Amino acid sequence: MRLKNFNLAYGTQIFKSFADESRTRIIHLLYKKEELCITDLESILDFTQTKTSRHITYLKNAGMVSSRKYDQWVFYSIKEEGYDMVSQIFNFLERDPQLQKDLEVYETMSANRALAKNKIEARNYHR
Repeated sequence: MRLKNFNLAYGTQIFKSFADESRTRIIHLLYKKEELCITDLESILDFTQTKTSRHITYLKNAGMVSSRKYDQWVFYSIKEEGYDMVSQIFNFLERDPQLQKDLEVYETMSANRALAKNKIEARNYHR
């Protein structure tokens, strides 16, 4: 459900969410990668679990982020209602060096994870 009518109350929550650099970095990763768990965010951003959880809680309370539980993990994503507004904001921030670095760290982490998974599968195959 996309926002059809933007209202001041929701707009204020979005702008407050972007007012903190840490939250902006989290929102950017969720915007670009659609869904991440808290441990991924901690690793990419080099934040403590406490700091990451505090910002995720803020974003959930602001109505920006939703969560989905899968086994022992909780995955976070941008709520569909705010997606268009987030997209417009990141059109202006797309070339920010810190946001680009975060994406590079994600790509490295993702590649390392894929390599580890392939090694485990190959080891199990040869048993």
